[in-house]
Amino acid sequence: MNASHSAEARKPVLRIRELTLRFGGLIAVNNLSIDVAGGSIVGLIGPNGAGKTTVFNVITGFYRPSEGSVEFMGQQLTGLPPHRVCMAGVSRTFQNIRLFQNETVLQNVMIGSYVRQRGTWWQNLVPFLFPAAAREEREIRDDAMKLLERLGLAEQADARASSLPYGAQRRLEIARALATRPKFLLLDEPAAGMNPQESEELLNFIRRLRDEFALTILLIEHDMKVVMGVCEHIQVMDRGLLIADGSPEEIRANPRVIEAYLGQSAPEAGDEAGNGVGGFKAGDFKKEEIAHAGH
Repeated sequence: MNASHSAEARKPVLRIRELTLRFGGLIAVNNLSIDVAGGSIVGLIGPNGAGKTTVFNVITGFYRPSEGSVEFMGQQLTGLPPHRVCMAGVSRTFQNIRLFQNETVLQNVMIGSYVRQRGTWWQNLVPFLFPAAAREEREIRDDAMKLLERLGLAEQADARASSLPYGAQRRLEIARALATRPKFLLLDEPAAGMNPQESEELLNFIRRLRDEFALTILLIEHDMKVVMGVCEHIQVMDRGLLIADGSPEEIRANPRVIEAYLGQSAPEAGDEAGNGVGGFKAGDFKKEEIAHAGH
């Protein structure tokens, strides 16, 4: 990446302004404003009920905000349905894996490509009448196989998605998201259910995704070792509000973050020797309840 391209990449590509979402009398997201720079890996963290996944659902069109706006690369996403948001270049995974379990691994990835398909499904039923549609279907299949090869799943292409081990199912869900040709990828707890070794491998995998596919990545994650290890910038929510926004080093030392997670002030959160203030040790959360914090 040359210097001019790097400077261009670091301009904000996602802008959220004064975003509020109400469910009746409950304010799930409260006047949220954040930027995400192009080419970056950004973490969105916070304790249970902070509103993180709700923000993902607003960005991707599953929820319509009560107030505020979401803009991606100059295009307003506010109020667009999910398929239109996807066509604009934004794709996502889910905390709970959502694959087509009875379809093959290859078919799951091909499904991701159909959002950009020019032909229609019925044209593929009579390919001799619609050779362009048949050619496009072959291209979709070939592109899906290439994605599986890049993500180490090619040997399982003909296996049912349900037969894959957990970590491979996570990679398959990411492969399907990549098949939509995104510029911006949202990962919702990609390390959920992984053992420590798998979580460590995930760090390199996320960096590789960003670099090889020229992506900007926004991730929600409860494993603080993953967050601190891979994110260049972190935004912290609590009870629908943005309470901190900064580098991993700044977030580690932020008293409001410590209090949000531990329910106590920063001095109270340190150990008797004065180390690991707020439950951080060598720069990471050390409290078990934080490592398992969800939304």
